[in-house]
Amino acid sequence: MKILVFAERNTALAELCSGARSLGDQIEAIVIGAPGTLAADKIWSIPVQDNVMLEDYTESIAAVMDVAAADILLIESSKRCKLIAGRLAAMKGSSAITDVMEIADNLSTKRMVYGGVAVRKEKAVAGTAIVITGPGVLTGAAAATGQGIVETVAYIDPVSKVKVVSREQKPKVSVNLSAAKKIIGVGRGVAKQEDLTMIRELADAIGAELGCTRPIAEAEKWLPKETYIGVSGLMLAPELYIAVGISGQIQHTVGVNRSKVIVAINKDKNAPILKQADYGIVGDLYKVVPALISQLK
Repeated sequence: MKILVFAERNTALAELCSGARSLGDQIEAIVIGAPGTLAADKIWSIPVQDNVMLEDYTESIAAVMDVAAADILLIESSKRCKLIAGRLAAMKGSSAITDVMEIADNLSTKRMVYGGVAVRKEKAVAGTAIVITGPGVLTGAAAATGQGIVETVAYIDPVSKVKVVSREQKPKVSVNLSAAKKIIGVGRGVAKQEDLTMIRELADAIGAELGCTRPIAEAEKWLPKETYIGVSGLMLAPELYIAVGISGQIQHTVGVNRSKVIVAINKDKNAPILKQADYGIVGDLYKVVPALISQLK
């Protein structure tokens, strides 16, 4: 089976290439610019263009799809990649299947629907299947081979471009939650922004990264938007997830329900998060967290 891979970030591209080997024996990657070091059997390199948005490479990616004739195109689950996937599906008369949580050998997929309350099984029936998947979905892959041949393909100017009006430097987020094995998530149960210092101390004690619910990032603005977890944010699969002061609404838990172990700390014994957790601590986080820090240290 031949599999094409495309991603916005290099780290996601490398993960998809490695994970794709659990599905196919011929892995080919599409990159914008220099390929660097990438474990793929073949690399299709599209030259970088000045003042061009990522979405404007869609026609060039479509041309590679025609030549490669792959069974499936795996795409990173980012907002811009999802837009590209939809455009590619429309151009190719195929299907774009988003937020896939499982891919079978016959390319049938499973994805969450209705905000995560149900799982639907889907399979593309025409053309190259276009599947958007997040981190941790493709696991158990065989060891990746060395980098294969690199072929440079021409950039195709799109009929309708996205015009770049201005650029503004965005504050960099040092944490990559998608790659983290241990994550602590904070919710409305944390009373003040200053109290995040206590949560960070717990995170440091176990080597974890810090994430949050959507209100903490968007309403309170205590943490960057790139760190909120849930159906419209990050979909994660860490080895350990600790939910601190999080009630456990489906919009959030859908983002962590693939965690290997979930621990919840909440003073409400009826909080939904406790039903999702492998281990639950019913108690005031302002007493529980310091006690945990003390024991861990």
